[in-house]
Amino acid sequence: MADRRQDSDRPDKAQSSWVPKTRLGMMVKSGEITTMSAALATKLPLREPQIVDALFGEGELKDEVIDLNMVQRMTDSGRRVRFAVTCIVGNGDGFIGIGRAKGKEVGPAIRKAIDNAKLNIIEIKRGCGSWECGCQQPHSLPFEVKGTCGSVEVTFKPAPRGITLAVGDVAKSMLTLAGVKDAWGFARGNTKTKVNYALATFEALRMTSKMRVTEEQAKEQNIVSGPIGITIEETDIDSMEE
Repeated sequence: MADRRQDSDRPDKAQSSWVPKTRLGMMVKSGEITTMSAALATKLPLREPQIVDALFGEGELKDEVIDLNMVQRMTDSGRRVRFAVTCIVGNGDGFIGIGRAKGKEVGPAIRKAIDNAKLNIIEIKRGCGSWECGCQQPHSLPFEVKGTCGSVEVTFKPAPRGITLAVGDVAKSMLTLAGVKDAWGFARGNTKTKVNYALATFEALRMTSKMRVTEEQAKEQNIVSGPIGITIEETDIDSMEE
């Protein structure tokens, strides 16, 4: 089940009445930190979803439900039904998060999973790592990355512009919300298990931020971390005008 929408679960009134309980939350509330990149750079634990809401503009952060299962359990009092939800959030420009939650009702479980995804948000690197392209625009991955979860192992490789996302449906949703336009994808194991597939994809994207890149390599492949504030279509227009 997939359901993409704008994140409007927390209105401005709730944001204005937010009282931060952590050091990072106080820094964001006071205006000392104004971007998500700066918040992650502090290395302080992200424990309040309101921090993410405050650092992203209205409608900028989007969420998607990638898996929803009904779990039944027999007890002495009868049949007990709960819902297990897996959600992802991203701004389509360098940030992606994944979260899971369980609940007796679908709505609260989805909201809790979205909040958990916000707490797990990461910043990824993008670049032009394909030798077939050489456009020097951060439209793809800067290098090959791998991720595993359970029996699922995924590998993503840089692709030239125009290939789009040659990956599975779950990985395509995550890469789209992360801001990756072109990529080759390979998967092994039981990929029908959407949760493991999604967690393996998230781990692969996390590897882009863990990989150390020299200044020379970053300049050669135009590797950027986090938001770039420009789309591929805008880049095409600029190149045509030149």
